[in-house]
Amino acid sequence: MREKIKDIQAHIENDPKLKEAVARIKPKKNFWGIAGVILFFFVPELVTYIWQDELVSWCHLHSLTEPLEMQRWLYTKLEEMFRNGVSWLNISIGVLLLIWVWRPNRS
Repeated sequence: MREKIKDIQAHIENDPKLKEAVARIKPKKNFWGIAGVILFFFVPELVTYIWQDELVSWCHLHSLTEPLEMQRWLYTKLEEMFRNGVSWLNISIGVLLLIWVWRPNRS
């Protein structure tokens, strides 16, 4: 089993297509790369933290007053999402991406 895992790891480390894909996914170490991570992962959580009660009540009001059932269902799901509060998974992914940006390349 260990040999199989070592073979898989060696294949992953030597695969040029995988290295290219990872290089494309990595945020760039410039303003837009860092701003993208911050805007996509941290700002929504900050908005949820600050205005959680207002967002939940707004969604609840719309889930009661919307004429179409699908829209009511969507507002109900949105209400549940905001009621759960800040997503620690989102914040963790954002932190890991920012650490990855400043990590030196091992090429």
